[in-house]
Amino acid sequence: MNRRSREETKSGQGIKIRLTAAAVLLLISAVFMITAAKAPDFAEWYSGTVYPLIVTTAGRLWGIFPFPVSEVILYIMMAAFTVSLVVLAVRTVRSRSAEFLVSWISAVVFAAGILAFLYTLCCGINYQRRSFSEEAGIVTYVYSVEELEEICLWLTEEVNSIAGTVERDADGVMKLSAPEGAGAVGAMQSLAEQFAELDGYYPTPKEIMVSEILSYQGLTGIYSPFTVEANYNGDMTAYNIPFTACHELSHLRGFMQEEEANFIGFLACTGSERADFRYSGYLSGWVYCMNTLYRSDYESWSVIRPLLDEKAEADLAANNVFWEKYKGTLSEMADKVNDTYLKVNGQTDGVQSYNRMVDLIVAYFYKNS
Repeated sequence: MNRRSREETKSGQGIKIRLTAAAVLLLISAVFMITAAKAPDFAEWYSGTVYPLIVTTAGRLWGIFPFPVSEVILYIMMAAFTVSLVVLAVRTVRSRSAEFLVSWISAVVFAAGILAFLYTLCCGINYQRRSFSEEAGIVTYVYSVEELEEICLWLTEEVNSIAGTVERDADGVMKLSAPEGAGAVGAMQSLAEQFAELDGYYPTPKEIMVSEILSYQGLTGIYSPFTVEANYNGDMTAYNIPFTACHELSHLRGFMQEEEANFIGFLACTGSERADFRYSGYLSGWVYCMNTLYRSDYESWSVIRPLLDEKAEADLAANNVFWEKYKGTLSEMADKVNDTYLKVNGQTDGVQSYNRMVDLIVAYFYKNS
């Protein structure tokens, strides 16, 4: 056998190994996802036993790095993909053979299999577990406009009571009083004392290095299932950051539904010892609840809206100015992609599911009042 024949044989074996490995990973992923969907007890067992071990292991490993490892990996993959395309084109032209194309495709399929497997283990199965509200015994119901109005008045009072206590810049916009990462971990750990479902190891959430990537997508934060990291947009108005950091950390306890993560973020922030975190939680909750009241009863909304403290108005104005810069085709496309992703994973309301935290706030408020 000559050298060329040996190289072709070796290349063929490599292609076969990659495709076989990819098929196995995709098959295992499919079996796990189907099992989780058909047997919820499996998803519950997995999210309570196996997934916490993954979070503890990966969280401590990637926590060594002060930057989002998932972001760096993304850039490396993009660069490698671009270089591989160039190399593929050159080799194909020189050899006039489809051999390199087949090899390249097998490598891409293998990478896809690895990503699908990691997604299944660190995210997909958890979508089928019982919700946080079920675990905590919080039952939502069809509430009246009067009840929602009372919630909005309560939140307005809470925001107003804290608005003057947080640090602010020269423009009157809130500043964080201390590092948000440690604050978010502390807030989640404190909340876990009330809800055992949230107990466990929390790695420090990380600011995306090039946060404009999230800004153009209209995203405040993102959970990376491939590295089990909670990441947030560091460029946005400061009052959003504590709430978002806690929201993303809630995914590391296996609660993937967005309205549930919003609600957990609200509870964690409002129960924090830090004034800036409490302000973030109450103001974020106020925005969601007031938006719902606006759609339900404009007259009631118009009575409550002017009651908000002027200091809080500065934060809302800064927030509007920030996001206005990134409105456009890209943000609309990203919103549609996110909407489709959520619906595929069982959240039938799509991006509107974020707003359903209002149902949980109302139910929780009246349960504990």
